[in-house]
Amino acid sequence: MSEVLLAASAVTRRFGGLTAVNDVSLGLRRGQVHAVIGTNGAGKSTLINILSGELAPSSGQVMLEGRDITAWRQPERARAGLGRSYQRSTIFPELSVLENCRLAAQARRQRFWHWWRPASDCRRSAELARHALDCTGLADDAARDAGLLPHGRKRQLEIAMCLAGEPQVLLLDEPLAGMGPEETDRILALLQTLKAGHAILLVEHDMDAVFRVAETITVMVNGTAIASGTPQDIRANPEVRTAYLGDDTPGEGR
Repeated sequence: MSEVLLAASAVTRRFGGLTAVNDVSLGLRRGQVHAVIGTNGAGKSTLINILSGELAPSSGQVMLEGRDITAWRQPERARAGLGRSYQRSTIFPELSVLENCRLAAQARRQRFWHWWRPASDCRRSAELARHALDCTGLADDAARDAGLLPHGRKRQLEIAMCLAGEPQVLLLDEPLAGMGPEETDRILALLQTLKAGHAILLVEHDMDAVFRVAETITVMVNGTAIASGTPQDIRANPEVRTAYLGDDTPGEGR
């Protein structure tokens, strides 16, 4: 069994009288894609915000590589090896593809004692940026303005920016949104490559894609995880079929 890099234990988040995430536990393992699915309002984005440190849980615990990071804020978690992407594009469109990744690498490797040197002189940040572009298939676009990339390539760039920070865990919030079949295939192939060295959490609505790439799936309904298991387990779970998947389960019979 591969090691658990990020674990959430009985995590709950309340907003006044609304419980957005209710007693959710999960573990992200190196070498696996763990998908979280659910309808809009199920609590998926709140959960990923708790894991990334953008929201504090009302109760529960978050552990990263055996360390309790529940009280850590997002920048601390990022520097400790937690990378995430967002539903909406977070690139710098006026900068080159390479510069976007270099800035992401530099944010992880801040050197305040080198304040007299131009940030662009940081050789290690440039090396990490180019490596991230190689890993994500964007090396040929390095000099291109990021804002001119097609939608699918912009989503690849966001993943590359995560990788430039040398994360152990990747939290990906709907990376396939708005993509056509060819772009989706490209991102899924990328995730299959990246999971060997990372634990990956995938929040996604594209059920066909989820069943193709995930080893573990957690299903959320009204803030609660009603089921978690292999794709086969989720397909066969009657509560999941009733609450979310319906009778026409993606991948059934394939």
